[in-house]
Amino acid sequence: MNRRDLARVLGTGVVGAAALTVAGQQAQAQAPAAAAGKSRLHQILERGTMRVGTTGDFNPMSFRDTSTNSYQGFDVEAMTQLATDSGVKVEWVQTEWAQIVAGIGANRFDIFSGASVTMPRARGAAFTLPYFEFSSVPVAAKSAAGRFGSWDAINADGVRVAVSMGTVFEDQAKAHFPKARLVSVQAPATGFQEVLAGRADLTLTSNVEASSLVRRFDALTLLAASVQPRNRRPAAFMMAQDDPIWLNYVNTWVTLKAREGYFEALENKWLPKS
Repeated sequence: MNRRDLARVLGTGVVGAAALTVAGQQAQAQAPAAAAGKSRLHQILERGTMRVGTTGDFNPMSFRDTSTNSYQGFDVEAMTQLATDSGVKVEWVQTEWAQIVAGIGANRFDIFSGASVTMPRARGAAFTLPYFEFSSVPVAAKSAAGRFGSWDAINADGVRVAVSMGTVFEDQAKAHFPKARLVSVQAPATGFQEVLAGRADLTLTSNVEASSLVRRFDALTLLAASVQPRNRRPAAFMMAQDDPIWLNYVNTWVTLKAREGYFEALENKWLPKS
């Protein structure tokens, strides 16, 4: 996503002002729910740490560097910058995709490092303004790629589609490929590992992970050249629904960073076009 696309997502001029006005109205409506307790923003500033939930299995957005046993990636760098700009340190909280909404509800972390915006997730968590855009693409074993020249070719008896439990791709695979055999795997296993092991023909994943996978594994190939991406959706940071002060604070940070070109710079670093 280039600067113009991101500006279109976030809104500029009158559109941006309208978006921020709506956000402010929503915050006012939610204020009584959070009034009884102290905002997470104030708690974070007082204790000097920001608890960030992340899965560490979504390269290049959030992944573990085995050489340093530390989190790396687009979202990891963004969350670290948010903490730095807030004058606090990051406390990483390991979680799984299927548990991110429950983790927010249970106050296990103050913010989740970044996820696709979906209506089911919005029932239990709040989303910030978007900072990126995801889409879904199929990644297959090169040896099987010739079988899949279209989405319809994937939706056929005998085709094995692997996805990680609790992700948006599990729901999408069910919707797009009702005739295929769905192979749902539980973390720390992943869909692409099933393909590499020969237990699945392809996996459904995001455009960003797909670009990383085909660079790392010569046995995998991206089918997007002949199978156009689907399910375009914004990416945003997730937090509790009952804290408009914290939500407004992070929304302000996202808006300012977008205007500075910060997210575009992260995209160029972690998602190079070539």
